Amino acid sequence: MPRSHRTRARRRPVALTGTPGTGKSAAARRLPSRLRSIEVGELAVRLDLGRRTGPRSFTVDLPRLARRLRREPPDVDLVVGHLAHLLPIRDTIVLRCHPLELERRLARSRRGSARERADNVIAEATDVLLFEAIETGGRVWEIDTTGLDPDGVARRVAGRVARRGPSRYGRVDWLADPAVTEELLRLGP
Repeated sequence: MPRSHRTRARRRPVALTGTPGTGKSAAARRLPSRLRSIEVGELAVRLDLGRRTGPRSFTVDLPRLARRLRREPPDVDLVVGHLAHLLPIRDTIVLRCHPLELERRLARSRRGSARERADNVIAEATDVLLFEAIETGGRVWEIDTTGLDPDGVARRVAGRVARRGPSRYGRVDWLADPAVTEELLRLGP
């Protein structure tokens, strides 16, 4: 039967997550056209489970969105956002970025308050999102975006979505860098 007449199997999406500033949205915009992605906030709005609160911000009813996605998984390749790993999606790519570079990226983009930026740097340095993703029990892969442009990140994400394979994480250890420890002490609680 010609391909155009076959029923396409439902896609099994991958969660693309990471601390704000690691490059999730920029990479998603540069993925090959064959890969479809949606931001968590946009998905919630489409399903009437969230609302836009600013140009790049949303309020999402995460528990209701998770329940809905268990019944009706989205027909996309990637669900993108720093909350994506908390949704019922089996596979997760966690984007990582050296905390000092992340701090520069967040300051340059003026995202959030100084305290929010510091909290994100601390979360990245201490592997918060990685541990949350691992706790879901699905497959997890890390991609270090430090020094990569968005096109390079997109290529790595597309490659991982294509080959999947066994989990691969634990190679990133920001706390082994004395400069990171010094910065964490400076940022404080």
